[in-house]
Amino acid sequence: MPAAGSGTRFGSEHNKLFATLAGKPLWFRSAERLASSALVGRIVMPVSDTDHAAFENEFSDLVAELRIEIVRGGDQRYDSVWAGIQAIGDDPQVRWIAVHDAARPLVSEADLAAVFATASQSGSAILASPVPGTIRREIRISGQTARTETVDRRDLYVALTPQVFDAGVLRNAYQKHNGRPATDDAELVERIGHAVAIVRGSADNLKITYPEDLAVAEAIFARQTKKHDA
Repeated sequence: MPAAGSGTRFGSEHNKLFATLAGKPLWFRSAERLASSALVGRIVMPVSDTDHAAFENEFSDLVAELRIEIVRGGDQRYDSVWAGIQAIGDDPQVRWIAVHDAARPLVSEADLAAVFATASQSGSAILASPVPGTIRREIRISGQTARTETVDRRDLYVALTPQVFDAGVLRNAYQKHNGRPATDDAELVERIGHAVAIVRGSADNLKITYPEDLAVAEAIFARQTKKHDA
């Protein structure tokens, strides 16, 4: 669960993952969803050097509560995920590795079960939600906008997390990464020739990027909690 990003778009001088959702830090709410699943064994969370002391001190009780393994991440998301993979090592009990954004605290139990089930059959699977609105493409000629066109969105999805992979496949994909930019782990896995299955997930699985996302997340969290307790 990479948590070493700066979250600059959140507009805070501190890591956005320290913002609270229903009284607990975002990173804790995200890890809590994973820890509550019987499908999840170890939770490894790469953090930045800047935040490492906070997790060892201020958040030590919360880290211990969920038995999170804190490791040092890197400058880029790739570096942090790779640090997490290396921390897992060759643990024979780890058959699958799920990579989940620490800023996604709302993934449902049903979606977790679905993506793990599909990965166990296909070797690689990601949660994704259909693109909901009309998509327009800008056509530029000599740097100037010439026209725009509507893109057929029937087969377009917004990638979510977790993204679940056979441990050996993901390790191999990262070992063969040659520095080319990649938007997510699924892209790296596809580069080494492995197909990645899409599991339709809920749009509730929101990634907290901007401060206003927190208000939406609070409402979703309250609804999910009420439904769970009913």
